[in-house]
Amino acid sequence: MLDVPRSNCRERQLRRDAQRNRDSIMLAARDVFAAQGVDASLEAVARRAGVAIGTVYRHFPTRIDLIESIFLDKLRSWVEAGEQALAMTDAWDGFTFYLERLCSLQAHDRGFNDVASMHLPKAHRLEEARSSAYDLSCRIVARAQQQGTLRDDVTAEDIAIFIWANTRIIQATRSVAPRAWQRHLGLMLDAFRAERARPLPEPPMCPAEVCQAMLALGDSGFPGS
Repeated sequence: MLDVPRSNCRERQLRRDAQRNRDSIMLAARDVFAAQGVDASLEAVARRAGVAIGTVYRHFPTRIDLIESIFLDKLRSWVEAGEQALAMTDAWDGFTFYLERLCSLQAHDRGFNDVASMHLPKAHRLEEARSSAYDLSCRIVARAQQQGTLRDDVTAEDIAIFIWANTRIIQATRSVAPRAWQRHLGLMLDAFRAERARPLPEPPMCPAEVCQAMLALGDSGFPGS
């Protein structure tokens, strides 16, 4: 029988323990951030995971590290939704699919709403995915306008404002009418239609203004460490 040194067995056990702790922390963080947002107490995450707060910081030295690990897949799902929308023959169907999918990603997850609404310069992987989503939004909007179904004055920046509005609707109604966002989406889709267009009182925000607003949301609602 092969004699495995005790030190090797202990190292493997330590790795298994470390991986188990990491998995527990990520599972707990998903639940806590979904309920309370990304500014939730990391002590609450540690308690839910059944580990010490030092264990959380050992695996995720900053809050940004934990947030990226939790939400990168969801942001990639946002990008995938945009790619699927562009693959649809009918541009309006693609536009509505994109907004419906984005709203469903927002539903029941306050943490994702935070991440979708804020600009976090230190979260490089999240910002890369967000940049891809923005480019896709521009193409989805332009394509629907070229087909004559989306009003000409809509911009990708209007999609950002729609995300902010939907965030507040979901937060306000989650315990009393958790599907209220679907009604708001239906109303907004009617407002986006080209045949219903009326002159708007204000021009659209420019990309720099949206970025500045998202930075402000991050500064006001996100503890950076």
